[in-house]
Amino acid sequence: MFTFLLARLVALPWRRQLAAAFGLGLLSALALPPVHAVPVLLVAIPGLLALVAAAPNVRRAAWLGFAWGWGHGLAGIYWVTHAILTDVADFWWLVPLAAPAIAIPLALFVLPPVLVARALPEGWPRPLGFAGAWVLAELARGFLLTGFPWNLMGTVWAFAALPIQPAALIGVHGLSLLTMLLATLPLLPGRRPWAGAAAVLVTLAGFGAWRLAQPAPPAPGVQLLLVQGNIQQEVKWRPEQRMPNFQRYLQLTAEAARHASPGSKLVVIWPETASPFLLAQDPEVQRLAAATLPPGATLLAGTVRGEWAPDGQLQRVFNSLVALDAEGQVEAIYDKSHLVPFGEYMPLSGLLPIRLVTGGMDFTGGPGPQRLAPPGMPSFGALICYEVIFPAAVTPAPRPDWLVNITNDGWFGISTGPWQHLAAARLRAVEEGLPLARAAQTGISALFDSRGRRLAAIPLGSMGTVEVALPGPDVPPPFARFGLAIPLALALLALGLAWGLRPRVVTCADSTPTPRA
Repeated sequence: MFTFLLARLVALPWRRQLAAAFGLGLLSALALPPVHAVPVLLVAIPGLLALVAAAPNVRRAAWLGFAWGWGHGLAGIYWVTHAILTDVADFWWLVPLAAPAIAIPLALFVLPPVLVARALPEGWPRPLGFAGAWVLAELARGFLLTGFPWNLMGTVWAFAALPIQPAALIGVHGLSLLTMLLATLPLLPGRRPWAGAAAVLVTLAGFGAWRLAQPAPPAPGVQLLLVQGNIQQEVKWRPEQRMPNFQRYLQLTAEAARHASPGSKLVVIWPETASPFLLAQDPEVQRLAAATLPPGATLLAGTVRGEWAPDGQLQRVFNSLVALDAEGQVEAIYDKSHLVPFGEYMPLSGLLPIRLVTGGMDFTGGPGPQRLAPPGMPSFGALICYEVIFPAAVTPAPRPDWLVNITNDGWFGISTGPWQHLAAARLRAVEEGLPLARAAQTGISALFDSRGRRLAAIPLGSMGTVEVALPGPDVPPPFARFGLAIPLALALLALGLAWGLRPRVVTCADSTPTPRA
């Protein structure tokens, strides 16, 4: 039946093939968070490879790959449009363009694996070459065009802790390699590939169950208080709303702190830019925030930080995390280093006919990942917003005891975007073997332990707080030690196997060329 369907697919007229490839790309996005309909890849990937293999020339194969990638990218990042709608009066003309435009470079990264697959024969060479090239393209996507490793294919397994435990060994890119190999199974003849895939899945599930059953690392005796104000982006920066918004965080913190567990260090975490005032530099704002904290507590809060020139002109602004003690003293500051293009700075400034979504001057990037160690609490690495989506680039040296990710997902409304962001954070906890606490403006705020188990959460679109004990760190797993070298080696191995398994042609002096398997 499946072979019949593929035959019907490749027999379609050219324009219908393009439409079918685009539709298969849309379908494949259902495997991503929060739907996690992973089996759709058993249709979307074989359909793509069948169309590409049957294309009469490389040009048409590339167009089919682009159409599939455009559909996949568009369905995966449609939520970008919501950020435009927060200031629709100025950016209305971008509403129909933003998501399709961002999906174009994402689609271009699909071309190399598609063309590699087309160049390889049927059987094992094609799936191996496609999967290996797909991972190389994913790795490149983390660095090129400012880097945007969003919705990596390995995130399809982040619906629970068990299936993502192999990320501690091979990272999310390694999971992408396995995912693409499994998705190509319908293209392989016989039952042996399915039996082998079942054995691999059982082995990985067994490894995950074994890892989750290991004794938990010793906890450091710290209570975390995650605070989620659920302030919509449309009203966040209105002048008349700034004090009410700030007071909401003060009231939520004060009420929850009064009922916090006694005898432990309390660390309160506010989301990205939760303080609409300059928390690092305004003594009155510091006093108000500190008044909500019990003795010995620390507040980790997102805020904008400014630097002024000697003449009083604002010189630079930073997107920062500030650690504030119960006396109102600033204990540590982290400045976001990996800034969002078009949101925090304008690429090709002056050449494009649009201003920053934030409406003001460009933000300045910080020096990079830093290990912060305020008095009386375990050291941590700070990550602001999408800094958490970059595998092997989230942990500073020396290695901290946990990770803190503050974000303002209010830009994306009630959509798949916050769930996809959350899945990336969960995978970073497993890869690094470190607990990760996440505070989001409108959700989803959560705490993951070092094996990716979700210990607490505040739902998307809700206002509230949650108190939970900070778990301890694991010993660094292999991916934390060797980073992207592991999936890179696996991808190159897959490509090498694909090349080595190609049928070869043997020529003899007195005979015509003879193919040899």
